[in-house]
Amino acid sequence: MLDLTYEAPKIKTIAGAKHDWELVIGMEIHAQVASNAKLFSGASTKFGNAPNSNVAMVDAAMPGMLPVINEFCVEQAVRTGLGLKAAINLYSAFDRKNYFYPDLPQGYQISQLYHPIVGEGEVLVEMSEGIAREVRVERIHLEQDAGKSIHDMDPTMSFVDLNRTGVALMEIVSRPDIRGPEEAAAYVTKMRQILRYLGTCDGNMQNGSMRADVNVSVCLPGQYEKYRATEDFGHLGTRCEIKNMNSMRFIQMAIDYEAKRQIAILEAGGTIDQETRLYDADKNETRSMRSKEEAHDYRYFPCPDLLPLEIEQEWVDDIAKTLPELPDAKKARFIKDFGLSDYDATVLTAEAENAAYFEQVAEGRDGKLAANWVINELFGRLKKDDKDIGSCPVKPAQLSGVIALIANGDISGKIAKDLFEIVYTEGGDPAEIVEARGMKQVTDTGAIEAAVAKVVADNPDQVAKARANPKLAGWFVGQVMKATGGKANPQAVNEIVARLLAE
Repeated sequence: MLDLTYEAPKIKTIAGAKHDWELVIGMEIHAQVASNAKLFSGASTKFGNAPNSNVAMVDAAMPGMLPVINEFCVEQAVRTGLGLKAAINLYSAFDRKNYFYPDLPQGYQISQLYHPIVGEGEVLVEMSEGIAREVRVERIHLEQDAGKSIHDMDPTMSFVDLNRTGVALMEIVSRPDIRGPEEAAAYVTKMRQILRYLGTCDGNMQNGSMRADVNVSVCLPGQYEKYRATEDFGHLGTRCEIKNMNSMRFIQMAIDYEAKRQIAILEAGGTIDQETRLYDADKNETRSMRSKEEAHDYRYFPCPDLLPLEIEQEWVDDIAKTLPELPDAKKARFIKDFGLSDYDATVLTAEAENAAYFEQVAEGRDGKLAANWVINELFGRLKKDDKDIGSCPVKPAQLSGVIALIANGDISGKIAKDLFEIVYTEGGDPAEIVEARGMKQVTDTGAIEAAVAKVVADNPDQVAKARANPKLAGWFVGQVMKATGGKANPQAVNEIVARLLAE
């Protein structure tokens, strides 16, 4: 496991406030289950299809149509729970959440209020190198998504696209353990990383397959500790919910604005209304949408069309055996096995595909050297070309070959960069390219000494300066490397320059 220190959050000070205030945040992450079919129908979940083309009759609430549970979606929820070290409930049940909206054809959403599929778990959120905080997960429940209302196609009309209706969602509900905007973004980032490692959600926030509702409240110092000791929410301030956040940056900006708004009201002697708010990114402000509903407002009751869901412990155990190595464990192993820094291991394990690529490159090589080439040269070039590891033109074996040539002394670091550019743009075997293009490093000390001697003989004034100030010896190294086309072994050049100048 990672060697982490659990640091208590500091009290948040809001500029312009009369007092220090503690910021308390809870989150509900809606993660679309990675499944080809919807939760209760066989309709496609493919993003980008024509409006209203991914709609089965049960999704459109046609009379007499009954939902049929998608077993794979249940498996994905269990898999997520196991990945979050959460309790898996062998008994769960579906309820109807009743409300009217044009993009909800049934007039209710099938969800799980009373008996969720997954119970309590936890997530470790790293705030900086070696510093982490624990965020408790209260529950994960399965539910069907609603459709999408479209208001910007015609100013006089609204349209409804039911493609998303019935798509399986996992609602991951945290405890109010998050204490600031940066921590909130770090929590969502970590949750996205875990879901992508597990393969239970693609985490594509831009397409809406992962979004968050953020609950924000403020309280005076000491009140949060009382809540943790008693689990009594009365110690916390009145919360406001900011709906459907799909950007890490906007999550931070919305929380910061909402905290300042609430503090200004409280310090002016007012009270906070419990409500649902919308964040306007253009104006950087939250606006009231409606008063915040409680569970009884939705008239929840057990769904009469679905039997309770009972699963076997043996099935859960079988799923647990298929879990991949998760980010924290992989990062700890990279640090231990490859001798990487915390930063390098964090970068390389951010995405499962990146970590797998690195491992193939580093097999049998110097781990630190491999990490340096993957992070600085490869990732840097991919970012410049707006590519990811999936579209990378350099195979792991090719980059490993470049590193092997460096380690063997066949090429210098400078030549290696030229070689990398050839492999990136043209492909080919690195060793064969070096032989065919005469890129091999000059290691013949006789040839190098002759080159150094010529530079020394041609520049007596510079020799005198270098003998007076040894730091100027680097000028001779540069001239020799230039004369040899960068092929001379840099270590040998440095040694011979130092010896000849000393003579």
